[in-house]
Amino acid sequence: MTKNMGSLDRLIRVILAGLVVVLYFTNVISGTTAVILLVLAAVFILTSMVSFCPLYLPFGLSTLRKKIYGKN
Repeated sequence: MTKNMGSLDRLIRVILAGLVVVLYFTNVISGTTAVILLVLAAVFILTSMVSFCPLYLPFGLSTLRKKIYGKN
């Protein structure tokens, strides 16, 4: 599994997941919407931890910064 997520992408996902959790515990979201968003938040946390997003793979996307060798 090759990493395909950059730091900013991971940070945004963690922030969004945290926002969903806060909205759930403050009863702003509830019911089916809450369950769907909480599952999505869990996926965001998991993908952020492993730095790999399976949805990026079929499209050849990567937010990972490429290193340029030979440059100072």
